[in-house]
Amino acid sequence: MKFKLLFIFSFLLSLSFHAQEYIFGKTVSEENAEMPNVTVINIRTDERVLTNDDGHFMISGRKGDNLRFILLGYERFQTIITSENLKSPLNITLKRNALAIEEVVLKKRLTGDLAIDIKNYNPPTKVQKLKSDLGKYMSQKSDPGVLAAKPGEFVQPVTKGTFSFGKIKDKWDDVDFMNYLIHALGNDFFAELKIENSQIQHFIYYIFNSGFERKRILKYGYCSDADLNRFKSAVLLRITSYKSPPVITK
Repeated sequence: MKFKLLFIFSFLLSLSFHAQEYIFGKTVSEENAEMPNVTVINIRTDERVLTNDDGHFMISGRKGDNLRFILLGYERFQTIITSENLKSPLNITLKRNALAIEEVVLKKRLTGDLAIDIKNYNPPTKVQKLKSDLGKYMSQKSDPGVLAAKPGEFVQPVTKGTFSFGKIKDKWDDVDFMNYLIHALGNDFFAELKIENSQIQHFIYYIFNSGFERKRILKYGYCSDADLNRFKSAVLLRITSYKSPPVITK
């Protein structure tokens, strides 16, 4: 009898130890507005979920997991899960990407006062110079030093006629490739497929996870016309299964 009780206790303890833990949280903007359709990724498990209409999300995970939050037009945010995060909800604030902020034009009426109108309609010299310098900076190529190895990171020197061994980072990741596809194909392409704007990112990830080969694209950070046509073909093959509900067999 004692042996049976000990066995049952050990079994229940094992179930408790291996029970799946979940992380709960909410995403908001800098203005504290609830943010739906944010893609939440657990880097360890590659599980992906979307926040609901209130910005809330639930994803499986454990202490030490790296969660990444992605939404088009906003800066990517990531955080490492602590033991405290497993006890209380995460509060995530996403910042709008500076390049995605549209210029706001304030229309003012002429006052009739020449000095005031010149001040309103002609930006100061410092502002003009700042815009000019920013334009020149954005048109320049990235400094090769940005792609250099980090301190302490080993990279085998590359010489002619030999193979290179070491950590070689892809120029793109899936998010970069996804953003390129959205820009290259346009929202009209997905609208014709009856894919809502809020589901475009989720649909592209579905195509990726269906076995779409993209290693070379990510490695060189370049998508050719042939690659784009391959993606379109994959879309046509998968669109029906994406929209069809899963069949549950008893």
